[in-house]
Amino acid sequence: MELIPGLPEELGLECLTRLPYTAHPTAAGVCQNWKLLLQSPQFYRHRSLSGKTHKLAVLVHSLPAPPPAPDGAKPPAPPPYALAVFSPSAGTFTRLDAVPAKGGLIPLFCRLVSVGRKLVVVGGWDPETWDPVSDVFVFDFVTRRWRRGRDMPSKRSFFAAGATADGRVLVAGGHDEGKNALSSCWGYDVERDEWAELARMSEERDECEGIVVGNEFWVVSGYGTERQGRFEASAEVYEAGTGRWRRVEGAWGSSRCPRGCVGVGSDGKLVCLAELGGEVRVGGYVVELGESTLFTGSASQGGPPLFYLVDRREGQNVKWTRVDVPKEFGGFVQSGCCLEI
Repeated sequence: MELIPGLPEELGLECLTRLPYTAHPTAAGVCQNWKLLLQSPQFYRHRSLSGKTHKLAVLVHSLPAPPPAPDGAKPPAPPPYALAVFSPSAGTFTRLDAVPAKGGLIPLFCRLVSVGRKLVVVGGWDPETWDPVSDVFVFDFVTRRWRRGRDMPSKRSFFAAGATADGRVLVAGGHDEGKNALSSCWGYDVERDEWAELARMSEERDECEGIVVGNEFWVVSGYGTERQGRFEASAEVYEAGTGRWRRVEGAWGSSRCPRGCVGVGSDGKLVCLAELGGEVRVGGYVVELGESTLFTGSASQGGPPLFYLVDRREGQNVKWTRVDVPKEFGGFVQSGCCLEI
């Protein structure tokens, strides 16, 4: 069966390849042939190789407080945080459907990781009780549907997370329910919905940050149980090919918490993106989007959230461009990741 009647197969494929991802759910309803194609991993790879994919920033952000009721009654509390998608190419913000959790509330301090066209939400705290949770939720950007994943084997908070090229989500470090820092690491296979324990790091690392560089998963800084708040300058690197860790001394040159601000400089070394300059001074969170970086935070304690796109390509001066954010998306960013679709 032809993809588009009257057109050669390669031209029909080219037409569908050029569809924006937001049109895929509608296009998948045209016929079974289109649905099977649009939802296939092969089509995703074809779009990527053709340069037709787009980098998006997926953000967990606070919602604005509701206006006071006219009669003075206290309004019902809204979900404190929600998921938003920012498209730097279009300059638009859109809302993701609520996670399939109690009340549709997304866990506080959860980690976001992208695996191909899928977003994985891992861990965090119950937004009502503030108890740690082991929840896993997976959202498919093509089918536009959520599913519950298999829970993490144990509850942990403020851990590092990242995705490997073979489609696994790795979580490492953080602390357990007793506030004890952890050195353990687990891998989650998104397609098989299975967790497997991996080798441990050489030491415990609470409030660490995860970043994937090539085929390596870096767990940056953090501190042990007895060194609360004193961040290590070292990092540990998991090599997916060998399943082993190696320690890198002096990898983190900043004394600040690495969460949400670790990047890679033009020389291949880790940098603290929160120290790039600009107006953001407090609560900085960054999401790297290829040639640009989304930078959020505020100019002062208690100040309003600011959003910038930062162009820091090699050989150019750092360029800051203010992002115009609709009010309903302008809350403080707690977590985020880049997803290419």
